[in-house]
Amino acid sequence: MEIEIATIGGYEEVGRQMTAVRAGTDIVIFDMGLNLSKVLIHDNLRTEGMHSLDLIDMGAIPDDRIMSDLEGDVKAIVPTHGHLDHIGAISKLAHRYDAPVVASPFTIELVKGELADEQKFDSGNDLVKMEAGETMSIGDSGKVELEFVNVTHSIIDAINPVLHTPEGAIVYGLDKRMDHTPVIGDPIDMKRFREIGREGEGVLCYIEDCTNANKKGRTQSERVAREHLRDVLYSVEDYDGGIVATTFSSHIARVKSLVEFAKDIGRQPVLLGRSMEQYSGTAERMGFAEFPDDLGMFGHRNSVDRTFERIMNEGKEDYLPVVTGHQGEPRAMLTRMGRGETPYELDDGDKVVFSAGIIPEPTNEGQRYQAEKLLGMQGARIYSDIHVSGHLRQEGHYEMLDALQPQHVIPAHQNMKGFSGYVDLASNQGYKLGRDLHVTCNGNLIQLV
Repeated sequence: MEIEIATIGGYEEVGRQMTAVRAGTDIVIFDMGLNLSKVLIHDNLRTEGMHSLDLIDMGAIPDDRIMSDLEGDVKAIVPTHGHLDHIGAISKLAHRYDAPVVASPFTIELVKGELADEQKFDSGNDLVKMEAGETMSIGDSGKVELEFVNVTHSIIDAINPVLHTPEGAIVYGLDKRMDHTPVIGDPIDMKRFREIGREGEGVLCYIEDCTNANKKGRTQSERVAREHLRDVLYSVEDYDGGIVATTFSSHIARVKSLVEFAKDIGRQPVLLGRSMEQYSGTAERMGFAEFPDDLGMFGHRNSVDRTFERIMNEGKEDYLPVVTGHQGEPRAMLTRMGRGETPYELDDGDKVVFSAGIIPEPTNEGQRYQAEKLLGMQGARIYSDIHVSGHLRQEGHYEMLDALQPQHVIPAHQNMKGFSGYVDLASNQGYKLGRDLHVTCNGNLIQLV
């Protein structure tokens, strides 16, 4: 059976992930993501009403025209998890393919939200929920099967999809870290990865997320970030002014920790921002997380400002707002607070806790720097990087290669500089550039069989 891989997006940057695998005449697409930095660099740009071709031209979503070079039919579109760099282009591109979107339950709910907001295109794609540990047949030959393996990441219900073919398995390894003690959900299923590496024809190809491939050591568990966060918030328990926190809205485990520790230090937590309300509300509704009955979640701008007014009237010392804006996004709540555009007034000595790292991309780095400076100019004291990454470092990559023992490896989710650490590591394990280690670009085809 011919096996061909199209590296469509995410092979020159962190963002707009999209990869297609052809097994015979059956094609499976993994991820359809957005490069958020290409959107945020423009003031007040709204993608909902934009045409896909315009977004492709500005580098915001994958250029999927190479799909016409694959001889076969798309049987499934499979996002690995609910981050926008993996699902943000589904509303713009999925309607081109007569195929269902197959994903874990939480991811499907977030995809529904993306499709509901879309103003330009109508998607007729079926949405199919599949749990980690389950499989489904792909195509009519009965020879190709899709499997979901549970992984841990900075969002709940993340999976790594595996496409089983007669020539061996294709393992799509975006995005994960090796967390054996997660705060929410099950640990990464390393047992299943080791089984896949040693059953049947083994692993033909492993496509790997290289976000942290230049960093030594291993990525720590979410429990480490939770204890770091506990230490920071307990240390300011006696402060009688304002404390504000920000994190990834999609990081439900971190939001849950912030809510718990706010209560512990005698403050009422409140979640503010559209995405904060969307992700936490969805997680609570689906039973992934439990929040206190009196926890307020407000997404609409007017509701947020009314909440800020209430906090100022009743006393900042009694509240801990958890707000959007961890990357310094121009329209997010924390950035607006830094510009003095909300009723919440920052005073000298007020604490701002960034429970998030900076996404390694120049736009994010610049916006985060600006946001911290604006907050500092108002007298805020910054607590930065109370966080652990959702991506593997070098020792995690080594463990995955040892578990899967793939015949071919394709680095992804970075640019050429970001691939360098992974190339060194894989080369030390016997892989060779141009033979079985394929460093590629967006818009390329790799024929494996």
